[in-house]
Amino acid sequence: MSKGRIFSGMQPSGKFHLGNYLGALENWVRLQHDYECIFSIVDLHALTSKYEDTRELPENIHNMALDWLSAGLDPEKNIVFVQSQVKEHAELHLLLSMMTPLSWLERVPTYKDKLQQLGSQGKDINTYGFLGYPVLMTADIILYKADTVPVGEDQIPHLELAREIVRRFNHLYSPVFPEPQAKLSKAPLLPGIDGRKMSKSYGNEIPYAASPDELRARVRLMVTDPQRIKKTDAGNPDVCTVHKFHKIFNLNQIDEISQSCRQAGIGCVDCKKRLAEQMVINLADIHVRRSEYEANPSRVKEILAYGNERARKMAAATMEEVRQAMNL
Repeated sequence: MSKGRIFSGMQPSGKFHLGNYLGALENWVRLQHDYECIFSIVDLHALTSKYEDTRELPENIHNMALDWLSAGLDPEKNIVFVQSQVKEHAELHLLLSMMTPLSWLERVPTYKDKLQQLGSQGKDINTYGFLGYPVLMTADIILYKADTVPVGEDQIPHLELAREIVRRFNHLYSPVFPEPQAKLSKAPLLPGIDGRKMSKSYGNEIPYAASPDELRARVRLMVTDPQRIKKTDAGNPDVCTVHKFHKIFNLNQIDEISQSCRQAGIGCVDCKKRLAEQMVINLADIHVRRSEYEANPSRVKEILAYGNERARKMAAATMEEVRQAMNL
């Protein structure tokens, strides 16, 4: 390989919002120019916490493919595929689970936290699949011999466990797999329109697929400086949600807007209008691409089928090496 190989994936758990886009997808679009990239819609992972109701899974997979393609992921340059359509993921997961100590899985920092968090929501996730999530994640990465994984700091423990599993496999059998390295990504934190963390559960999100009119409507609902009652009052942009969005979507005007706010030179209504129009401009290409793909759903299916086939060929070659190393 002349350049590094990246593997990354996302669970098809529902519709994207702008926070999801800035948190990972925007970074993927940049990385595709510098790495050989493999991106997977990891639907098997979605079953670890939503195994009891899978009716929305096909639609979620399709919508996630739309999200990725509209963001600018090139299906020719990258391999874009659905995890469950490459059976080698399940096979390698099974083989790795035979040699992964139980204590390694139980010590993953997020395991007990998520057990408690999701359990409090009434979900029964005391399952083997939930405990073995990091093993499946390891299989996803090393099946394609990826040497680089873009992660946030909270995901470092999972990747370190993957590296431990790789070292154990290579020691027990044969040095088949490279140890994947983390590529830390620091994404801008986008708040919801009420100032809290953007989340569908709070109802404060801005949908990634929002039309220009919907985008403007959501921006109009954003909270501003609570101490600024009248337009003639001086504002404090440091406590304003709208200002946080300007910092991300309107950098060219941020200094002028900040100064005008502090001097009561611009009102909150006008400030929101300027933000909304700039966001519409910045996201215009995404909206155009999405409209084109939405009008041609068969094209999305073709792209995934093409990616599935490319992924299968790579996965099959790796599994030949694994079976030989394990005398299977």
